[in-house]
Amino acid sequence: MNILVTNDDGIASPGLWALAEALMDTGNVIVVSPDREQSGVGCAVTLHHPVRVDNVLSPLDGIKAYTVEGTPGDSVVLASTTIIKERIDLLVSGINHGSNLGNDVFVSGTVGAAFHGYFRGIPSMAISVTSLTDVRFDAASMVTRLLAQLFKDGKLPKELLLNVNVPNIPTKDLKGIRVTSLGRNSYTEIVETGSDPRRKYHWIKRTQPAWELEDGTDIFAVENQYISISPLNTDITDKHLLSILGDIELHLHV
Repeated sequence: MNILVTNDDGIASPGLWALAEALMDTGNVIVVSPDREQSGVGCAVTLHHPVRVDNVLSPLDGIKAYTVEGTPGDSVVLASTTIIKERIDLLVSGINHGSNLGNDVFVSGTVGAAFHGYFRGIPSMAISVTSLTDVRFDAASMVTRLLAQLFKDGKLPKELLLNVNVPNIPTKDLKGIRVTSLGRNSYTEIVETGSDPRRKYHWIKRTQPAWELEDGTDIFAVENQYISISPLNTDITDKHLLSILGDIELHLHV
């Protein structure tokens, strides 16, 4: 089984290599990752200038590694069309430093890479740990190996897109695994304005999110020391509003 490992934290991220090491016994791992930090870029791809690819020395024997001068989406596009000649059986993105819960899936580069795999018919997973500092990778590695083996054994469908969030606590303190829906979280952006010697600039900063702790959601699970696994797809149609609009006579006035 050929496994593409990527991320949005860049090729030097410890989480990337913890993930690659965790999957070595499950399949043939190939790392294709952005050459630098790309957090928050979502599903973005580079369309207005060329994108370069370089071979890099892997710290793990037997694993080929490449950097892409672009986004996580660029990494997946180039890996699946140019870099890797064999079929990619599974894509795993992570291990991300910081959670990707609720609405974060729409801006996360970690989840964005998994979306790009899913767009191309590649079963995909995004793995995140809910801390930016002193990140523990043991539990995230464990659940990734479990899911990858379940997929290899045919116990998970090939049309697969999972968003996995792991509390940053010792494995022994975890209460278990929950399959969840996406919760709701909201941010308030703060814009700081300043100037450098050349021109004025604006720095957009996010405050801590306001969580809605509803049982059954990813946010509730990790707040209560459970690993959260959220199955996703790309249909974000509002079915309720679809029905309402369908019952209204809409006329075009020109």
